[in-house]
Amino acid sequence: MKKIISLVLSATLVMTALIGCGGVNSDGEPQAEGVESKDIIVGVSMPTKSLQRWNQDGANMEVSLKAKGYKVDLQFAENEVETQVNQIENMITKGAKVLVVGSIDGGALSSVLEDAKAEGIKVIAYDRLIMNTDAVNYYATFDNFSVGVIQGEYIEEKLGLKDGAGPFNIEIATGPLDDNNVVYFYGGAMSILQPYIDNGQLVVKSGQTTREQCATPNWDEKEAQSRMDNIITANYTSDKLDAVLCSNDSVSLGVQSSLKSVGFGTADKPMPILTGQDVNIANVKAIVAGDQSMSVFKDTRALSEKVVEMVDSIANQKEPEVNDTETYNNGTYVVPSYLLKPEFVDGSNYKSLLIDSGYYTEDQLK
Repeated sequence: MKKIISLVLSATLVMTALIGCGGVNSDGEPQAEGVESKDIIVGVSMPTKSLQRWNQDGANMEVSLKAKGYKVDLQFAENEVETQVNQIENMITKGAKVLVVGSIDGGALSSVLEDAKAEGIKVIAYDRLIMNTDAVNYYATFDNFSVGVIQGEYIEEKLGLKDGAGPFNIEIATGPLDDNNVVYFYGGAMSILQPYIDNGQLVVKSGQTTREQCATPNWDEKEAQSRMDNIITANYTSDKLDAVLCSNDSVSLGVQSSLKSVGFGTADKPMPILTGQDVNIANVKAIVAGDQSMSVFKDTRALSEKVVEMVDSIANQKEPEVNDTETYNNGTYVVPSYLLKPEFVDGSNYKSLLIDSGYYTEDQLK
């Protein structure tokens, strides 16, 4: 009898020790020290469902986080800043421990994120930097300056600018002024193209070259189409348009619609070189059809995986991995960041990068 009691006491002591070192799971098995993922709510705030890429980003992240055992509160704000603020407030109230935020307006969330900071909630800025607050802890994105460089270099190569060819007519269509990423997209592209504008190899007939002049509110396709309609009417009724730098795919679709409405896209009047970003399905189809030249591929599966790794580190009270501590100053401090590398997709490589990798199926691109 004494032997049995001794064994029971020994087992109890072992279990107590395991609990003190990190606990046991519901099956009585020891687990690593840290908070169980099933106890953690992760709030994921995406800007809108109206763009394919944000739908994909939100869905990828939700699946990955749930697979790790996290509870996920995924919300889309439909490009309404007030809606996004309210959604984040609700996430805080529900007890979220980590917030992943793809902001609509990077400068409009400082107040609500101060509330998150006061509750000890960690904030990861997703793809778009959140400005003017120290309540954002980390930033996960692609190298946005490189996105612009890739677009600029594509135009440079296709027009033979390095070889002195020209002059060529070019127009520029960027994104909204309240999206901080546009600073980097535009800056990267113009680091390649501005010297050719300065020496006359590239001519912007509209005269619209500043980020403010070339902005597209909310990345809206119709806004891009309307602006390009005006530019074409004023400058290209008879002159050739050789290239349009479009910062993303929705802008590119708007520009394509405008060009086609006045006869571009025929043998006599071919489409200019058109860039893009995000490899949305409609745009990949346009690339295959010859209406768009290229799009910058940012594999959001990889970005989602990196964010999940960051959440895991935070949940286990570890510092998430970052690879840039110098670039992204949000006006308050330099936000520790993890940058992934983008690459271009065009008619020559879309199958290997998009279909063979499983990003899309062939049926999706028919």
